[in-house]
Amino acid sequence: MADQDALKRAAAEKAVELVRDGMLLGLGSGSTVRYFTEGVGRLVAGGMKVRGVPTSRATAELALSNGIQIVTEFVGQIDLAVDGADEVGPDLNLIKGRGGALFREKIVAAAAKRFVVVADESKLVRQLGVGVVPVEVLPFLWRTTADRLIGLGASLTVRGGEEAPFTTDNGNLVLDLTFENGIADPAATGRSLKTTIGVVETGLFVGMTDTCIVAGPDGPRMLGGRKP
Repeated sequence: MADQDALKRAAAEKAVELVRDGMLLGLGSGSTVRYFTEGVGRLVAGGMKVRGVPTSRATAELALSNGIQIVTEFVGQIDLAVDGADEVGPDLNLIKGRGGALFREKIVAAAAKRFVVVADESKLVRQLGVGVVPVEVLPFLWRTTADRLIGLGASLTVRGGEEAPFTTDNGNLVLDLTFENGIADPAATGRSLKTTIGVVETGLFVGMTDTCIVAGPDGPRMLGGRKP
C-alpha cells in the first residue's frame, strides 16, 4: 500500500506542475487527488493566487484547510480540472464514481478547458468494466429505475445496501452496475444508461480526458494530449 501511495503522490505532484497563478481549478475527489489539492495548498502558501471548484464536500473541506479559496458559482470556464479515476481505458475513457462524487465530478470536468486525470498504473485496463460502473439515480421509485438498468444487460447492487443506502452529496442513491463481459463500446453504453428514466448521471466519462498522468515504477508519464 505504501508503494501505491507513493505512485499516487508522484502522479499528483506532476499535475501540480501544471498550475499557474490566477487559475480557476477544478478539484477532484479521492485519495490521489488529495495529494494534488495539498500540493496546490503549498503553492498558495508560497504566494500563488488560485481558486478551486470542489467536486465534493470532503474536497471543499480539504481545500479550505489548505488555504485554497473555494468557488461554487462562476462565469466562463475552469482553467484546469484534475481528478482521479477508477479505471482508465486505452482511449482515455474512464470509469469514475466509486467514491460517490461522479455527478459533481462530471460537471466540473465538462466545464474545464483542460481535464487531467491522475492515477497509478493499476488503474489502466484494456477494456472498461473490470469493476462496477456507478450510476447515480433519484431515490423516488428507484427500484423501477433499477429494473430498467437490469434490462440493459447489467446486474447491480445498491451502494450501502437497501436498509441503509449510501447517499451522494446531492441526496441521491448510487447503483453499482456490473457488466459480465465488460464494456466494449463505452459511448453507446453511456448513452443507454444516461437516457434511462430515473438516472441522474453515470460514472462513464467518455471523450472528456485531455491528459492522463500515470505513475509507475519508472516515474510518472503523460498519456494523451497536451504536455506541460
